[in-house]
Amino acid sequence: MDTVNPASAVLAAKITKAASKQTYYTIRFFVDQDLVEDAYRAYGYFRWVDDTLDAPVGTKLGKIAFLKRQSELLAACYRGELLTNLCPEEQILVDLVANSSSQHAGLKSYLDNMMAVMEFDVKRRNRLISGAEISDYTRLLATAVTDAMHYFIGHDDPVPNHPARYHAVVAAHITHMLRDACEDSEVGYFNVPREYLAAHGITIRDVESEAYRKWVCRSVKEARELFETGREYLAEVSSLRCRLAGYAYAARFEWMLRVIEQENYCLRLAYPERKRLWASLWISLSTLTSLLAVRPAELRSSYNQ
Repeated sequence: MDTVNPASAVLAAKITKAASKQTYYTIRFFVDQDLVEDAYRAYGYFRWVDDTLDAPVGTKLGKIAFLKRQSELLAACYRGELLTNLCPEEQILVDLVANSSSQHAGLKSYLDNMMAVMEFDVKRRNRLISGAEISDYTRLLATAVTDAMHYFIGHDDPVPNHPARYHAVVAAHITHMLRDACEDSEVGYFNVPREYLAAHGITIRDVESEAYRKWVCRSVKEARELFETGREYLAEVSSLRCRLAGYAYAARFEWMLRVIEQENYCLRLAYPERKRLWASLWISLSTLTSLLAVRPAELRSSYNQ
């Protein structure tokens, strides 16, 4: 696959590395070699969109207008229209779509669902949201990330027919919302269902209350269960690189669950230790353990009957 515009690939890789070195090196070493530049484009473009929406400057109406432009840009890309007056970050999206010539549905799923995730984020700011909205939000993100994983890693390999296809990423998103709950609430993103807050007479800031910690505990348990079934799905994935990337992705968030459990489900504003060496070693060991785990043949085939 020929690269449409080397400059957009370079910019996307730069954005990715600045935002997440872990994501940068995951793409560099795990993604199919002919798709590495497009993987940077896929991550880098939405990282830019998300950062723009989260920026402290600008009005909500202005950010809604910005996102509307991005949605219209994506639709125009699908139609193959020649576009002008683009900023360098928008050119990343144009090149990503133009550079995709296969019939694999994964990239379009990623783009459409991530755009929907961005739309929900910009509209939910500074308002409490329902449990149903959170579930829809999580479903969109899990679909986007999982389908992108299969598009970029082991592109030509068959995808297992397994009911737990999206479970690992759903679990990761639940964990992500727990990890960032206090920080998010400071800037107007509230991750606890409004029904739960009302039913227990607490506010979004009552993180040390028994009711809040019970919600955290329930969420941790749900994530643990989903990681287990998600791991069963990953065991069916034929691409070794894809399995390894999936196990590593899960391990990052399982480490976070472990910390939350150790602190009696009381969340805090930041977890800087997740970037330290001992955390990386734990994640690496967990990833290797998952990869080497022996699973009964009947488990591996039970969802293919």
